[in-house]
Amino acid sequence: MHRFFVEPCQVGEKEIRIQGSDVNHIKNVLRMKPKEEILISSGESTEYTCYIEKIQEEEIVAHIMYAQKAGYELSSKLYLFQGLPKSDKMELIIQKAVELGVCEIIPVASKRAVVKLDKKKEEKKLARWQAISESAAKQSKRMYVPKIQGVKTFAQAAEYAKTLDVVLLPYELAKGMEQTKEIVGNIQKGQSVGIFIGPEGGFEEAEVELAVQKADARVITLGKRILRTETAGLAVLSVLMFALEE
Repeated sequence: MHRFFVEPCQVGEKEIRIQGSDVNHIKNVLRMKPKEEILISSGESTEYTCYIEKIQEEEIVAHIMYAQKAGYELSSKLYLFQGLPKSDKMELIIQKAVELGVCEIIPVASKRAVVKLDKKKEEKKLARWQAISESAAKQSKRMYVPKIQGVKTFAQAAEYAKTLDVVLLPYELAKGMEQTKEIVGNIQKGQSVGIFIGPEGGFEEAEVELAVQKADARVITLGKRILRTETAGLAVLSVLMFALEE
């Protein structure tokens, strides 16, 4: 069954009004007809099972059949601070991170990041990245669309992360797998967790020190093998999803 997202203000007592790009998608791509059933989430914990009542020019009116509390989301909020990678790797990272339960992705322009985005390029990238997040959220039955933040410097990212309960920073020079297992094992369900992942060139030592000082980051190892930037974050998210799933 297809899933769509709306704002809470679009949800009425007995009907939901779908607007924006999803109208064209329902009408002209999926070619759905009245009486066909769909799932709708308004970004809260309630999932609505509906059938299409009216297909209009600028909105779809869906009749609410029933609502239920859906336990698809982790109780912990996971934040991925991703060093800007080359090529289109960010698209893959966003898609898979959303599937693995991330609540927000923060692109980080760290010192060794090769990619440099001016304001115009950033706006286009963010629109594309947010669309990928929405598509992945629909596919994986997320209750909301994870937000892709604007690009931050490393210092801005560290400042943003300091309010989180736990901040993890995998670092290729870190040692002590037992300590890493202990740190991850002590994360409690419901705690907010930030994960800092470097670009292809990794982090500079000064960046690691800044994250430790400003955000109380815990420097961890992911093992003896060096993981690509598009692999490292997904590896950490997979471990956290398994550990924190209700």
